[in-house]
Amino acid sequence: MGGDRGAAAVVAGMADSLAHCPDLHFLVHGSEPELASLIAKRPELAGRATICHAEGVVTMEDKPSQVMRHGQATSMWSTLDAVRDGRAAAAVSCGNTGALMALSMIRLRKLPGINRPAIACLWPNRTARGFAVMLDVGADIKADAPDLLQYALMGASYARNGLGLSRPRVGLLNVGTEEHKGRAEIREAQDLIAAATEAGTFDYVGFVEGSDLPSGRVDVIVTDGFTGNIALKTGEGTAKLIGDFLREAFNSTLLSRLGALLALGSLRALQQRIDPRRVNGGVFLGLNGTVVKSHGSADATGVSAAIQLARRLAASGFTERLKARVASAAAAGQDARTEAGEKNGTAE
Repeated sequence: MGGDRGAAAVVAGMADSLAHCPDLHFLVHGSEPELASLIAKRPELAGRATICHAEGVVTMEDKPSQVMRHGQATSMWSTLDAVRDGRAAAAVSCGNTGALMALSMIRLRKLPGINRPAIACLWPNRTARGFAVMLDVGADIKADAPDLLQYALMGASYARNGLGLSRPRVGLLNVGTEEHKGRAEIREAQDLIAAATEAGTFDYVGFVEGSDLPSGRVDVIVTDGFTGNIALKTGEGTAKLIGDFLREAFNSTLLSRLGALLALGSLRALQQRIDPRRVNGGVFLGLNGTVVKSHGSADATGVSAAIQLARRLAASGFTERLKARVASAAAAGQDARTEAGEKNGTAE
């Protein structure tokens, strides 16, 4: 109920996702009269959608603290409770990101051993697969060395279950690739992540720079939420700018319009490749349940992509696998931290 395009886009996305995942069933949370009317117009949803009536709606302007105190009657709260109670395998929301993360943490709780949950997104790159995982992209602007280690473990697990990579390549975003560069917590995280590769079943390639994000050098990009969110929004804005420039260039003269007509097939292929809707969906990692945050302005195609991602992760048993991976790698990370402290003269 809280997306920019309203419930109509969500219901349309549900119908679209059934063409890709015919085994889906939906619990749809919100105003029953409105949802019933929208669902009735989609014959493919007959018998596939159960409406869970909720009077309240979390708006984009609501503060997370207010929603945590007074949001019990909202559709967002109801959605997360369905996952907590085992009635749903995953939650998908187009609503307020801050409120969704805050409610997810109090309704689902963090996994044992996780200090800070993270939001992971798919970043386009040059690989045949087309994407890498980047986290955190905005759950928390702070992250110390142990947090970055946990992001590496969670991102590698997501890459295995979401992208099908048996041994993902992990890189730590920094201001340079040289060993001496970066803040102290970044250099400490380097040691922790390198020591956890076997327990976490991933390969660590070291520091990466901003220019490496689209290169395909790594499958998982680890960073703090402040840096990750700026990178994400910059990438989205740059992609839109390039698209606008291309449209202006091809519409500028009669000859350029003819050239666009001749290149129509290639342009459509390019548009599909860089279309952000097909990778819509940031995954909240580190919680006792799968939560996918769709972009607030997502249309039916974007909502469908988020639903398909949620279904893929839920079917893989992602949360349980992540819990086991974090637990098995914790000892290796702690050992590495002790060694790093001794090396730097800070061990107690």
